[in-house]
Amino acid sequence: MNRPDGIESSPRWMVRLLAAGPLVVALCLLALVAMLWGAWRWLDPTPDRHIVIATGPAQGAYAELAERYLPYLRTERLQVELRATQGSAENLALLRDPASGVQAAFVQSGGDNPAAASGADLVSLGRVAYEPIWIFYRRERTGPKGRPAPPPQRLTDLAGWRINTGPAGGGGGPLFVQLAAANGLTTDAMTLDSSPSVQGVVALVQGSIDALVMVAAPDAPLVQYLLQTPEVALLPFPQAEAYARRLPFLRAVTLPRGLVDLAGDRPPQDVPLVAASASLVARADLHPALVQLLVQAARQVHGEPGWFQSAGELPSPATDGLPLSPEAERFYRDGKPWLQRYLPFWLANFIDRMWFVLLPLLAAMVPLSRVLPPLVSLRLRSRVFRWYAHLRAIETALDAPDADLPALRDRLERTDRQVEHIGLPLAFTHELYQLRAHINLVRKRLQGRESARKPAHLSAREGGG
Repeated sequence: MNRPDGIESSPRWMVRLLAAGPLVVALCLLALVAMLWGAWRWLDPTPDRHIVIATGPAQGAYAELAERYLPYLRTERLQVELRATQGSAENLALLRDPASGVQAAFVQSGGDNPAAASGADLVSLGRVAYEPIWIFYRRERTGPKGRPAPPPQRLTDLAGWRINTGPAGGGGGPLFVQLAAANGLTTDAMTLDSSPSVQGVVALVQGSIDALVMVAAPDAPLVQYLLQTPEVALLPFPQAEAYARRLPFLRAVTLPRGLVDLAGDRPPQDVPLVAASASLVARADLHPALVQLLVQAARQVHGEPGWFQSAGELPSPATDGLPLSPEAERFYRDGKPWLQRYLPFWLANFIDRMWFVLLPLLAAMVPLSRVLPPLVSLRLRSRVFRWYAHLRAIETALDAPDADLPALRDRLERTDRQVEHIGLPLAFTHELYQLRAHINLVRKRLQGRESARKPAHLSAREGGG
């Protein structure tokens, strides 16, 4: 008896896979799952959706900047914790300390050398703002002989003054000391105060101090307040270009006439200033997806024109001593990944990081989609086909001259009873009925052999009588 069409016409490799049994198939699937798990662990496509950003003093420029990042980051379902600090120096210290939990922070140029102090632990996500060095002083000040003192014109005119340079953890104090030293002005020639900037503003307005130093973006609330306070004036830097040449981390900028208040004509003339730059700095082990979110938020926050930059000038890949993050460099070079233009951020990030694993799987799914249905069909039909081996054995034994016909009949009937209990979907019941029809064919051959053998037996008995 020949095996029905389906097994003989199937590809040899499919028949072998079917014959290997479910254990081999399970081992293959287990190996595939192990490879996918290894790729998942190595590529880490889904980071923790929580980030800690160190900002600066309350009501400071960094705190205000960080607040502007929140709407964009929260739109992408990222939980953001803003940690208030004393300023740039403390931000760097927190970034260098893995136990602090801080993953990103705003850092000012010039106050400390992050590259020399942190090695490869920190990376820059780009320059995000220009921060002028604001030196505000009281307009009415008494000179040595009780006469009104003339307004200062240069930094050297501040000798003997009482000056607030901001909190010890900020970047204003160290930067002011560098500028004073460049002018031959030592700290002993001034009375420096490191109380918080908010207290310094109050002290300046009340006349307890002579000047206040701040390094902040122009839209910082305290800067805006002092620019519009009549009792306070802004010290110009007529040698701004010279400062920028001698100190590369500085930039010469100009506060145009009337920019603060057009109606009041404030300032009444252009004011030359020098500005440090603020960078968004992160730990080198920050997940690339979070880096991508941060630089995209920076583009939203800082991309508009401002007092000292044109539209699209910031953020920029320029750095101040730190290496640029590879993911940030990719953003500045290529822009927003094209997948994010059509898919949600996290799904696009998953595909972007897993594509060289997913692509082979998708390529394998094309032939797999053609293999699985026949393989499932063969597996179901094998519940029927395996009984043909028993049926063929009975038929072969039946052809022998000395065949034990009663034993073969019992074997055939036992096979028929077992076939009755085969469970198959309705679509495959025709295979079952075909098997039972073949069992009936063998049964008829067996009955024919029994009928042929019975007359000979009877003739032998009659002859003996």
